[in-house]
Amino acid sequence: MPLRIDGSPGVAPLVGALAEAYRAKYPGAPVQFASGMGSSARIKAVQDGQIDVAMASHGVDSADLAQRALTARPIAKTAVVFAVNAGVPITALTHEQVCGVYSGRITNWQALGAPSAPVRPAFRPPSEVDAEVALQGVPCLAALRFADAVRVIERPDDMARVLADSAGTIGVTSEAMVAASGGRIRSVTLNGVASTPENVASGAYPMTRGAILVFRNAPGPAVERFLSFVASDEGQRVIRENGAVPTTGGALPSIPSGP
Repeated sequence: MPLRIDGSPGVAPLVGALAEAYRAKYPGAPVQFASGMGSSARIKAVQDGQIDVAMASHGVDSADLAQRALTARPIAKTAVVFAVNAGVPITALTHEQVCGVYSGRITNWQALGAPSAPVRPAFRPPSEVDAEVALQGVPCLAALRFADAVRVIERPDDMARVLADSAGTIGVTSEAMVAASGGRIRSVTLNGVASTPENVASGAYPMTRGAILVFRNAPGPAVERFLSFVASDEGQRVIRENGAVPTTGGALPSIPSGP
């Protein structure tokens, strides 16, 4: 039977890269990989044996998992970033400039030193993880009335597609999504701090989201082998190559869960 993985589309680029490397290392070990299950559905699917591993981000309830005989293992954290379409020649923004974009005060990239072109701002719904992290990390955003022109993108994978395909777009996403874009999306520094793995690990760049794997307390051999691969030197290398920082243990993130 294949190893079945599903869950958060926001975590999927990172875990998908791990699954691909795992398949390359163990060619005879089939993996069924998908993403899109909602927060409660993914946990129930693991509990009921419909999938073997659920991908999650913030908001995993340890007490609830204990009652369901499930375990949550944080494997990485990745930066939540403001990113632009690769055609936008902007590499750095301040908090004030970000708020200017989302308030509608800045509507043309020329105001930020780039050639004249419309700014096309996009954001995630405020209850979703990337939006929650961004609203906490950029204080002026929390009290801001967003301009009518701001496009609200429900899913993180859809945000990545909009950023990659739409000229002039700026949005909030994760560094893992940027890494998976093949250069079609670029993250910008925020208040002079880049979202590098070193800055994420040290806390100098504070806007981060987690990558968590949820599985049954008595996992089968396929799950054990995948978890061992994730924790191996090769797995840790894959995590770093995909814009994230490996984590081992520690408290589960508390921000409400979303895709």
